[in-house]
Amino acid sequence: MKSKKAKGKKGLTVIGIIPVRYGSTRLPAKALAMIQNKPMIQHVYERCLKSKLLDEILVATDDKRIYNTVIKFGGNAVITSKNHKSGSDRVGEAVKNIICDIVVNIQGDEPLIDPRNIDKAIVPLLNYRNINISTLCIKIKEKKEITNPNIVKVVKDINNNALYFSRSVIPFNRDGDKVEYYKHIGLYVYRRKYLLNLAKPKPSKLEIAEKLEQLRILENGNKIHVVEVKKDSFSVDTLSDLKKVRNLIIK
Repeated sequence: MKSKKAKGKKGLTVIGIIPVRYGSTRLPAKALAMIQNKPMIQHVYERCLKSKLLDEILVATDDKRIYNTVIKFGGNAVITSKNHKSGSDRVGEAVKNIICDIVVNIQGDEPLIDPRNIDKAIVPLLNYRNINISTLCIKIKEKKEITNPNIVKVVKDINNNALYFSRSVIPFNRDGDKVEYYKHIGLYVYRRKYLLNLAKPKPSKLEIAEKLEQLRILENGNKIHVVEVKKDSFSVDTLSDLKKVRNLIIK
């Protein structure tokens, strides 16, 4: 299963990078966890192949076992450093010697990711030269997700630029008025040059406090364009998450 041939949408080459590390804290080696006779990383890769805007797909990993698995099912992969603190840093290393215009950072633990969401996140960078990075969000419908620190919330301005991301409840509804809450879906689209410069600043104070890499961008005075989508993407962080996604894929 090879990557797609370049389509050159609007003269720009778009590459999707799936950063994956072996030593996940809560669920080690989850990229290799089997779901319907396929490792999770293969499910993610095959979803990416259904994107209409990705020209190439590459798994960036710190482990030979994951690398070999990807090569075995016909995918493309590269070995990167074990010292990266964030997925974006790993993606930055992976594309350092690759010629492209736009880079998509796709989470390796979301085997149900909707390929249409990937494309929706890419479109703003194809249409507007002043947008350097975009990401996704979805309206929260279940109240329990609002207070769940594992669900990252985002608030945005009238131009759909992120004001802040947090594990806390944002905005705080002091008087109980009707407020809409948005869950952040951790897919990022960067202009390649912007991404390579992003790796230069050290992790910011807010990034370290919240354990959210996107806060480095905001804290350094840059903007993140947020695209709202209708379909959520389920992240596998624990064994119970893995069991749930196995049942969802069966259905």
